[in-house]
Amino acid sequence: ARDPRFNILLLPQNVGKRKAQIAAIRRSAGDMVLNVDSDTILASDVIRKLVPKMQDPAVGAAMGQLTARNRNDSWLTRLIDMEYWLACNEERAAQARFGAVMCCCGPCAIYRRSALASLLDQYESQYFRGKPSDFGEDRHLTILMLKAGFRTEYVPSAIAATVVPNKLGPYLRQQLRWARSTYRDTLLGLRLLPNLHRFLTLDVVGQNLGPLLLALSVLTGLAQLALTGTVPWLASLMIVAMTMIHCSVVALRARQRRFLGFSLHAFINIFLLLPLKA
Repeated sequence: ARDPRFNILLLPQNVGKRKAQIAAIRRSAGDMVLNVDSDTILASDVIRKLVPKMQDPAVGAAMGQLTARNRNDSWLTRLIDMEYWLACNEERAAQARFGAVMCCCGPCAIYRRSALASLLDQYESQYFRGKPSDFGEDRHLTILMLKAGFRTEYVPSAIAATVVPNKLGPYLRQQLRWARSTYRDTLLGLRLLPNLHRFLTLDVVGQNLGPLLLALSVLTGLAQLALTGTVPWLASLMIVAMTMIHCSVVALRARQRRFLGFSLHAFINIFLLLPLKA
């Protein structure tokens, strides 16, 4: 706080992340606004890696690659670190090829201040079921940026290490918050799709239809087991095969054998995350 390059804003009370962001953005003067979560450490060259993307005036925001700062804490943190790699280097990287990363994640995202200034009123006044929204800030702000006609980008060489949950309870609560945000903003995202590349339509439909089909497969299999006493081997083997093929391809791409172990995440997904999201 004694460093003259920094201006620390102390709000009178805890008003939540969104209003704190808005207060800081309105006091800022630079061309770019860098958003960093409090549990995140940035690599020393993150700003040098992100800023070149922003030289194109059509780009409104860009995010860096996320890693788990506490990856070695437990089996769960190792799985989450791999989950982050997949989310960044499969999902975000694919979306970035078409200039529309659908969620610039809070731990490391840079925004064009002039673009933010025009969106702050919409961002601040978001309501859900008649109440001011207090979750899903990153996704909603990104969608507002796309809605305003700006592109959003991903920079894999800009590394940010963030603390991830090391126990199942906090992890499931985090996933529930993210799922609420995703489902709430899906309708808003669907309205954008006609103006974006057709791949983004496939991506959004796949992200919402995939879990539904998996849930139906699991329910059908459980019903078969309960009603006929026979194991649904075909459905089970199909899920196992798809999981192993995916993990093997990722292990080859990343040149890291640890991604073969990500197949264990399928059990968390099927038996914990799907019921939770439902």
